[in-house]
Parts: sequence; C-alpha cells; structure tokens
Amino acid sequence: MVFENRQFREAVRVYKALGEPTRLKIVQLLLQHKELSCTDIIEHINVTACSTLSHHIKLLMDCGLLELRKEGTYHIYRLQVDLLKHYAPGVISD
Repeated sequence: MVFENRQFREAVRVYKALGEPTRLKIVQLLLQHKELSCTDIIEHINVTACSTLSHHIKLLMDCGLLELRKEGTYHIYRLQVDLLKHYAPGVISD
C-alpha cells in the first residue's frame, strides 16, 4: 500500500499511538465500553497520575483515534472505530 504524504503522516501518528501498551489498553477499553470519562479510564488501567493519562489521551486525540464530548465538567471519550479499522483491523474483534 503506497500512501500519499498526508496519509503517510496520519498512519505514522496512529501506529505510534497504538504502539504504547497503555494507549492500546485505552483503545481496548473504549472498544468494550463505547464511551468513558477520564475517571472511568483511570479505574480500569494502571495509571497513577492524571497528567500521565492526559498525555496518553492527547496522543490518541492528535492522531484522530478519539473523539471528545463534554458533559458538564466531564470529558467523555469515544473511539473513532472507522479510523482504527482502517489502520489496525486486527485490534477489533468482531
């Protein structure tokens, strides 16, 4: 598969984001639960600091894998499944 420059940069960002175990766990959690807040994510994964989680969330957002919805003071995250299917279909089990 030959990528155009934009597609190549997008692919690199997605693969880099998915290449870290904590971020991959976040993606798997969101596949199971559809939407989660930061509080919910922290309860499910071994992250001790909110700043660490924020870093992981930012990288997933920057590559387009996550979508944010605000509900009052909560930030609710949802996975962009189509993008995940395009670049990493093996992560999704049907």
